[in-house]
Amino acid sequence: MIQMILTGLLCGALLGFVMQRGRFCLTGGFRDMYLAKDNRMFYALLIAIAIQSIGVYTLISLGVFEFSAGTLPIIAVIIGSFIFGIGIVFAGGCATGTWYRAGEGLIGSWIALAGYMLTAAMMKSGALLPLDTTVKEVQLENNSIAATFGVNNWILIGLFTVIVGLIVYRTLRKPQVKIPGLKPKRTGLAHILFEKRWHPFITAILIGLIAILAWPLSVAAGRISGLGITTPSANILQFLVTGEWSFINWGVFLVLGIFIGSLFAAKMSGEFRFRLPDVKTTIQSFSGGIMMGFGAALAGGCSIGNGLVMTAMMTWQGWISLAFMILGTWTASYFVYVRPRKKTRQSTHAIPA
Repeated sequence: MIQMILTGLLCGALLGFVMQRGRFCLTGGFRDMYLAKDNRMFYALLIAIAIQSIGVYTLISLGVFEFSAGTLPIIAVIIGSFIFGIGIVFAGGCATGTWYRAGEGLIGSWIALAGYMLTAAMMKSGALLPLDTTVKEVQLENNSIAATFGVNNWILIGLFTVIVGLIVYRTLRKPQVKIPGLKPKRTGLAHILFEKRWHPFITAILIGLIAILAWPLSVAAGRISGLGITTPSANILQFLVTGEWSFINWGVFLVLGIFIGSLFAAKMSGEFRFRLPDVKTTIQSFSGGIMMGFGAALAGGCSIGNGLVMTAMMTWQGWISLAFMILGTWTASYFVYVRPRKKTRQSTHAIPA
C-alpha cells in the first residue's frame, strides 16, 4: 500500500510539474491547429507518443508485463471522443490540463473537475451505466493496428518514429520567432526549472519518459495500464461517496500527484494565485466538465488515456479517438471563437439605414 501511494504520487507529481512548467496544454494545441494554423503542440504530442511507444514495447519485449489491445467499441469511441473534444473547449482544458491548472489556483478548473468527476462516476457505476454499457455493445474484434495489417508492432513504431523525426527536423529548421521576456531574476537550475520558458518539444520528451515510467510502477501495484486520468478521477468521487476502498488504486494517487506537482511548480515559479471566474465562465467550466466526464468515460479514455497512451500502444482506439477529439475541439472552437467574431465583424461593417 505504501509503495503504491509513494510511486503513484511521485509519478503524478513529476507529470504535474512538467506539464505546468512546460505549459503542455492539448486543448490549446488542438485549438491552435484550427484557429492559428499552429501545429507545434500537436507535433509535441506526437513526440511524446513515439518515445512512449518505443519505451513501453521495449519493456513488453523484455517480459516486464504483457499487453492486449482487446476489442474496439467503435461507436462509443467516436461519439465519446467528439463530445470530449467539445467539452475541453468549454472547460478551458483537457482532463489532465484541468488537474494541473487547478494546482495553479484556477477556481474555474476546480468547477470543471467537479463536473468531470461527477459524470465520469455516473457513467462507470451510476445512473448512466446502462447507457454506457449499451453503446459499448457495438464492438469490433480487432483493436490492434499491427494485427489488422498482419505486421509486427515494431514496424509500425519504426515508421511512426521516422515520420515524427522528419516533422521535428523540418519544424526546427524554420526560423524561430523570438518571444520578448523580462530580464531573468534567477540563475542556474532555478532559472531553468522555475523561470525559463520550456520548448514544447523538450516538454514532450519528458512527458514521454514519464509515460514509460508509469507502466512498470502501475503494474507493480496490480494495475496493468499506464497514465490514465478519467477512471482514477471517478474513483475519487466514488470512494468519497461509498467509502469502499476497492476504488483506491495507483491511478488515484497519480491524479492527486498531478495536482501536488503542479501546485509546487506554480508556487515556486510565482504563478500560483486564486482566480475566481465570472458567472458565464463558471457555467461554461461546469458544463465543459460534464461533457468531458461523459465523453471520456464513453470513449474509454481522455486526451491522455486515449490520445497519449492508447496511440502509443498502436491501437485503433487511440488514433480514432485522437482524430475525433480534435474534430470536436475544432467544432466547439468554431462556435465559441470563429462565429462570434464573424458576427461582430459583419455588424461593424453594416451600413446603418
